[in-house]
Amino acid sequence: MASWNADTPITYLKGVGPQRAQALAGELGIRTYEDLLNHFPFRYMDRSVLYSAGHVEAGPSEVQVRGVLSQIQTQGGGPKKRLTAQLIGPDGSVELVWFKGIRWVEKSLKPGEDYVAVGRVTDFQGRKNMAHPELETWNSFQQSPVQGLFPVYSTTEKLSSMGLHARGLSKLIQSLFLEWPAQGGDWLPAAIVQQAGWASRNECLRIMHFPSDPNVLAKARQRLAFEEIFLDQLVFAFKRQASLHQQGGLVFQAVGQAFNQFYAEHLPFELTGAQKRVLKEIRKDTASGLHMNRLVQGDVGSGKTMVAFMALLMAIDNGFQGCLMAPTEILAQQHFASLQPWCEALGLRIGLLTGSVKASARKPLLAALKTGELDLLVGTHAILEDPVEFKQLGMAIVDEQHRFGVAQRARLRKKNAISPHILVMTATPIPRTLAMSLYGDLDLSVIDELPPGRQPIQTVHRTDHNRLKVWGFLKEEIAKGRQIYIVYPLIEESQKMDFKDLMDGYESICRDFPRPQYEISIVHGRMKSEDKEWEMGRFSRGETQLMVATTVIEVGVNVPNASVMVIENAERFGLSQLHQLRGRVGRGADQSYCILMTGDKLSDDGKVRIETMCRTNDGFEIADVDLQLRGPGDVMGTRQSGMLDYKVANLGQDQQLIEWARQKAQSTVLDDPRLERPEHAALRMRFTDYARNKMAWGSIA
Repeated sequence: MASWNADTPITYLKGVGPQRAQALAGELGIRTYEDLLNHFPFRYMDRSVLYSAGHVEAGPSEVQVRGVLSQIQTQGGGPKKRLTAQLIGPDGSVELVWFKGIRWVEKSLKPGEDYVAVGRVTDFQGRKNMAHPELETWNSFQQSPVQGLFPVYSTTEKLSSMGLHARGLSKLIQSLFLEWPAQGGDWLPAAIVQQAGWASRNECLRIMHFPSDPNVLAKARQRLAFEEIFLDQLVFAFKRQASLHQQGGLVFQAVGQAFNQFYAEHLPFELTGAQKRVLKEIRKDTASGLHMNRLVQGDVGSGKTMVAFMALLMAIDNGFQGCLMAPTEILAQQHFASLQPWCEALGLRIGLLTGSVKASARKPLLAALKTGELDLLVGTHAILEDPVEFKQLGMAIVDEQHRFGVAQRARLRKKNAISPHILVMTATPIPRTLAMSLYGDLDLSVIDELPPGRQPIQTVHRTDHNRLKVWGFLKEEIAKGRQIYIVYPLIEESQKMDFKDLMDGYESICRDFPRPQYEISIVHGRMKSEDKEWEMGRFSRGETQLMVATTVIEVGVNVPNASVMVIENAERFGLSQLHQLRGRVGRGADQSYCILMTGDKLSDDGKVRIETMCRTNDGFEIADVDLQLRGPGDVMGTRQSGMLDYKVANLGQDQQLIEWARQKAQSTVLDDPRLERPEHAALRMRFTDYARNKMAWGSIA
């Protein structure tokens, strides 16, 4: 057997060569033996299920069909040229058709030969048809070493034309396993492997590509998924350990005058039980002498800003300064407008720092911050800039955490000699498993109650032919003195088609809601910041009844008088974004509504999203469904420093595995903080290599 090296270029594998190697690298990023080994099947076909060409029916799934090949002919010309053949069974046939790679396919076909064709059967003009099937002779099919479940790999049109369709890739991987060592490569601690009852790592890799049955496959997949999750959870465990053992955290000795005065005299409403619970968790953290790293999750309108302000008061009462960082100028300005009256009532000085603050105003602001005259700073990323110096920053709060990354949190910590306590907040409900995987270095708090007096938003689905009735309802709401949002899905500001949709919609609304009876604001991403603020200001002051906008209003707009949110082409939004948009209404005491407008035809996923929105207002339930539909990267908008780039693990399905990996990672680091024990030698090597490749985690190992 040849010696095997994971980094061996794929060119050297039998059956590849320079041309195929170049295509594999360009199309699938497969450059080495290990890359090919980690190109796992996305599904499996049961080789025991074989249809005769006369008995197969049209359907959505790929099937295996056996028959004799005949009537091979080229038809049409130019762009309509196609190659057809008949796969004939004892009592019927399936037409095979190719539109591309015709020359290459025609050369490879053998008329009169017994074949197995793999593909999706459709009905075309009353005939059973299979486009671009994968073909294998019956003799080859019978002699294949792969029995039971057959792996189906993702590939591309270009690779398929070179014979590297799913079956071609399978043959390459079979060749790879001829050189693959039977033993070696295990780095998980033996105790974990034994407890789980897993096979060796190499055996699990073999099974992933060529499983004998579903149960064996599930067990192998579980081990490889655990390994991926475990490495990330080790990163988090080491970060938490480093945070706890760095120079002692700032100690907030007591809750003082500002906090107590605000609670007794200025609290605008009674705190919910959830808000009180989270404040107690923050108080315990800040008094412990350890560095606080806490994530507060709260659904739209749950009162996170109130919790944040009271946490900042804890810092101020103990002689420290506080800061609140938001991802957009609009949101920063909204926070400043909310907190300023409370600060003035308490005799505290608050400042606002964003990119648009002019130098003449910025200079005295930064001076006051450095001398300690300024108690609280609200701002955007501008807070992270080097000229921004605090006298003594004790509490840093990051709002809409998913818009920031790990690196920004690290820069905030450097704003004080001893790291300030960090509190990060998100109004995007995150499933627990995703929170543990994205923010495993943070303690988790959840505000899962809404303030009293809030009525649940009624959500309905309407199609375009209901538009006149919807417009009539909007006019009734405006007549009651309410205001309306109408949002268009401008997914990319540069997409001319989407921009045209927005402008066409705006012109139509202007016709249906004419001046002077109705005034309309419009906001989109191509506008200058001052124009956006002017339009939003008009709507906030009640000078306009309708706000036609793109998703720039997803966060940062708080108009309690707005009672209806109309979302156009709602099927084009993800669930979490729909939920965020819906949260712009329902902020007052009046009944509010969300109207999801779609066309008549919806995809299966679109139907699930619309049904979910109409069924529940629970952001955490919605986030769970969104995770199942779209996956973690899409749900969160961005991936955190390459985290969650999993090939096997599925955060929507592997909840118990994530919990167990987290427990094992924490106990491993607790028992052996430097991974120095002999039984952890292989783990230490694998983890050091992994951590080195994660730029944000470079200082861990």
